[in-house]
Amino acid sequence: MSALLDVILPVFLLIGFGYAAARAKLFSDSAIDGVMRYAQSFALPVLLFKNVATLDLATAFAPGLLISFYTGAAVCYAFGFCVARFGFGRPLTDSVAIGFACTFSNSLLLGVPITERAYGTEALAGNFAIISIHAPLIYTFGIVFMEWARSRELGGRSHRDLAQQVLRGVFTQPLVVGLMIGFAVNLSGVPQPGFFMAAVDMMAKSGLPAALFGLGGVLLRYHPEGDKGLIATVCFASLLLHPAIAYSLGRFGFGLDVNGLRSVTVTSAMAPGVNAYMFASMYGVGKRISATAVLVATGLSIFTSWAWLHILP
Repeated sequence: MSALLDVILPVFLLIGFGYAAARAKLFSDSAIDGVMRYAQSFALPVLLFKNVATLDLATAFAPGLLISFYTGAAVCYAFGFCVARFGFGRPLTDSVAIGFACTFSNSLLLGVPITERAYGTEALAGNFAIISIHAPLIYTFGIVFMEWARSRELGGRSHRDLAQQVLRGVFTQPLVVGLMIGFAVNLSGVPQPGFFMAAVDMMAKSGLPAALFGLGGVLLRYHPEGDKGLIATVCFASLLLHPAIAYSLGRFGFGLDVNGLRSVTVTSAMAPGVNAYMFASMYGVGKRISATAVLVATGLSIFTSWAWLHILP
């Protein structure tokens, strides 16, 4: 339990710092928006570029591991979308954002350190295999469905217009651009100058802290009243449904080895990452639910992660 507190409490403190700064009016709304824009459009794309450019891509294609994790992610997306759309009558775009929050595990900020603290560095290979395609796959999936939902709500668009809009939506997002450039550099094998990568490293390190601080400021604007059912839906899907599916498939369906089973279960058991809110923020829908769910689920994950660690061999 102390290891989980060492990992999760710093995240809470950083979010709380942003919240307190905004509440004390030391940071204006426009300043908070600027921090989020910096994180979303600059620092986090650079972070993704750095990770993908230096990744061993051969580890990303372990079928049993990836199918276990992403089957759970797909089920959680469908679950969140259907509950929001048909259970609560939310608009299509809101439902897509809520589905995204249900499926986007905080695989890097929480999954890696918890796995390492619990099982050692030798257990991390599966984590990085999942992370290598996590953001590009989930973001592309989310953007495609969001552009489809926006097209349906606006109406009157041809299939060609919709396809063009989806492509623009996917390939003009800063996070996806960062990933694409990272893959290009990785596959080319061209070494990057040391001074360039030093600058990339400095900017990349600022991405997650800036996003978490900004998220704290954003939380001051939103209140969970009236959205408790959907917040509970996101928490249930992220913390219980996703790891239950991944664990069951990994252990009984694919017979993963111990380290693989640990990686896929711990990674899928993580709360939604700040990217869940950032995705909602990009489109201006479902922001209150996504922001609050990130905070609430991160707090609850102290206890649910502890439970999953006790279930694992």
